[in-house]
Amino acid sequence: MPTKNKSSLQITPPFGYNDIAPLQKTDKVLLPAAGTTPDFCRSINALVVSFGEFNAAARDYPIVFASSDANESYSPLVVLGLADQQNLFVDASGEWDGASYLPAFVRRYPFCISRLNVGGKARSEKVVCIATAYLDSQGLPLFDAKGAPTPQWQAAERLLQEYETDLETTAEMCATFKQLDLFSPFTFQITQNDVPGLKLQGMHRIDEHKLRALKPASHKALVTKGLMSKIYAHIHSLENFARLYTRAVARAGAAAGPKKT
Repeated sequence: MPTKNKSSLQITPPFGYNDIAPLQKTDKVLLPAAGTTPDFCRSINALVVSFGEFNAAARDYPIVFASSDANESYSPLVVLGLADQQNLFVDASGEWDGASYLPAFVRRYPFCISRLNVGGKARSEKVVCIATAYLDSQGLPLFDAKGAPTPQWQAAERLLQEYETDLETTAEMCATFKQLDLFSPFTFQITQNDVPGLKLQGMHRIDEHKLRALKPASHKALVTKGLMSKIYAHIHSLENFARLYTRAVARAGAAAGPKKT
């Protein structure tokens, strides 16, 4: 990493992270306890998931696709709540439901891998970073006196590298789906007593009609690339919207307290 132009070096933190800094071998870190949920998880209703997480995540969450650039590119998300800033998988103490899959985005915290921006220009280099709130002189070293990684850092680094590689595979998967024109927008709406209620919009899914209409060669390519299993994991996961609604009703009931008799 260049040092003479530190003032022009910029690193954009991922969603949920505040200030981040490149991890140094001399840093001491306050490692969170296993299973500890970062604060940002308490106020989100969706979170990015990657290619390798589809099968596990599909058991607990609806997996949808979203675009932030006029449908030029897409990212898969798990839906966590039915209202803004509502995560139905975080309990009153602020911890994630231990019976549900915990996304890698959360498990990697407080570490991340970010691209460098030098002098206002994006660079291809990536750097391992840490949320600065976890840097503390009373923390644990991640490297020993000889500069060798500790077991704690080896495990964290392995997760970071595997997740980063998986994100690249995810982007390739979504680009393939877009190229084949498989995405269609959809809305989730709850209707009670024939009266429309809560509505979630801005989501996309794989259109089964478009999927069936593909040429045999395209079908074969999806199977060969391991994408067909991800498609069906996504499609089946949409049934979890009903379970999400059940969670929301249960939480609202708990918040209201016992009924007066």
